[in-house]
Amino acid sequence: MLPHVRISVIGCGYLGAVHAACMVGLGHDVVGLDVDAVKVEQLGRGVAPFHEPGLEEVLTEALASGRLTFTTDPSAIAGCDLHFIAVGTPQQAKSYAADMTYVWSAVDTVLQHATVPEEGPAVIVGKSTVPVGTAQAIADRVAGADLDAVVVWNPEFLREGFAVQDTTAPDRIVYGLPEDRERGELGRAALDRVYAPILERGTPRLLVNYPTAELVKVAANSFLATKISFINSMAELCDATGGDVARLADAIGHDERIGRKFLRAGIGFGGGCLPKDIRAFMARAGELGVDQSLTFLREVDSINLRRRDHAVELATEMAGGRLVGVKVAVLGLTFKPDSDDVRDSPALDIAGRLWGRGATVVATDPAGAAPVRAMRPALHVVDPDGTPLRRPTAHQPIDEHERDPATEEMGDPRVGGVNGRDQHAARSELGEIAQVFVLALGVLVAVAQEERQSVLADRLLDAPGDIGEERVRRVERDIGDESAAAGLELPGGAVRYEAQLGDGGLDLAPGHRPDEIGTVEHVRDRADRNTGERSDILHARVAHRSALIPIASPSRVDSR
Repeated sequence: MLPHVRISVIGCGYLGAVHAACMVGLGHDVVGLDVDAVKVEQLGRGVAPFHEPGLEEVLTEALASGRLTFTTDPSAIAGCDLHFIAVGTPQQAKSYAADMTYVWSAVDTVLQHATVPEEGPAVIVGKSTVPVGTAQAIADRVAGADLDAVVVWNPEFLREGFAVQDTTAPDRIVYGLPEDRERGELGRAALDRVYAPILERGTPRLLVNYPTAELVKVAANSFLATKISFINSMAELCDATGGDVARLADAIGHDERIGRKFLRAGIGFGGGCLPKDIRAFMARAGELGVDQSLTFLREVDSINLRRRDHAVELATEMAGGRLVGVKVAVLGLTFKPDSDDVRDSPALDIAGRLWGRGATVVATDPAGAAPVRAMRPALHVVDPDGTPLRRPTAHQPIDEHERDPATEEMGDPRVGGVNGRDQHAARSELGEIAQVFVLALGVLVAVAQEERQSVLADRLLDAPGDIGEERVRRVERDIGDESAAAGLELPGGAVRYEAQLGDGGLDLAPGHRPDEIGTVEHVRDRADRNTGERSDILHARVAHRSALIPIASPSRVDSR
């Protein structure tokens, strides 16, 4: 007979919803708690708020058993033996550091509403990806509260598209236990009861201290990110020398010390995990005074962002050097296959940049098309069967929406196609507007030349009444911060990122920290020094990762 544990899961985003449903399958009673009433209502009907293969089937079965409920009422966690914290830790708006607001809110919820079981102390289990030192800080807060509870850290290792499998059949389970042996034994015994069916199959169980458990997830993600950026840097060398990066990856992948996984060159990694985790890791190292130990991750991040630039430049080159009036089809919008997650998606970022350079972009994705149409209204998004989800709307910004933060690992980057399926159906619509398909750096783009015309001025948000012969360009760069704006604030305000002169206009250099601030006058002066002429900023509008900026540059009148 399976051991029976009464469990609460606090935070029912990607991690929490999957974990709650799968714990019922292990024989437990589960209460899922979240502040989002809409999400709770959907989950209660067996509808997943996001795309994850197999999740709705698990949800339906768990709900039918009567042992799974979802609620917004925190008092429902009273009577539970064990409380999983599964909230998100997104990147802060103005730094690389993780935002711990939701974690501390979850801890306070447990302290206010949890009760002590008859058989022993309550157990608080952290699953969120957090900066090292968090578990001990939580344990200290718990020690000063009225609740008798043990804190254990149990990091998750989910991959989007395989989350159910990774929860029910993980390749390892890690327990971060307190230094107090007696309290640690209580925590270990409680988690052993939860994971008994998994452990009976021989799944490795690693017992470590708090810092080690917290470092496992971010260290693993940093290694995977490094491996991806390494092969992408090799792709740059192959481009310069005539080498074949795919064959190179095959050759070095045969070395069992290296392996072939995550050695697929492409447009880089994205999603809600790897980018923000490596940045938070760097930020925490800086706080601890050992920032030099992770300096290499800055280059990993820089290489990753550079692949997006390269994809846009290559598409521009194939279009004859200018994208204005060119029709471009982008097949695949999410950050990886079998997901509707477009957080920090390289494909979606590239699509936005192509649009920003004047291209008419048509995009599709089997799982991500629907959410993208709401987030990027200026893009023409079609269903994989060719049905237009919407037509492009003039004078609207490309905005970025972020669904509830979740934790997951990045799969091998997609190389072309719409998540590897439904390509034929998608081409029925895209084929009408495109003449040539070209596979370029993992983005399948269709390019068809039309009469070149300047369309950026028409798309300019809040444009001055008459821009005349002024040069109009769209500045768009991934700046390593999902929530911060990229670009310049209104004249007289501050420049969020180091601005540099670029081809007659002002461009934004990627990879700088948000606290590197300069004034508009600083930018103007820099432009003057580099060009010998006055380049006034006539208008700037911040719109998340993009800014439309007319630059007075009479000697260079063009659009890009």
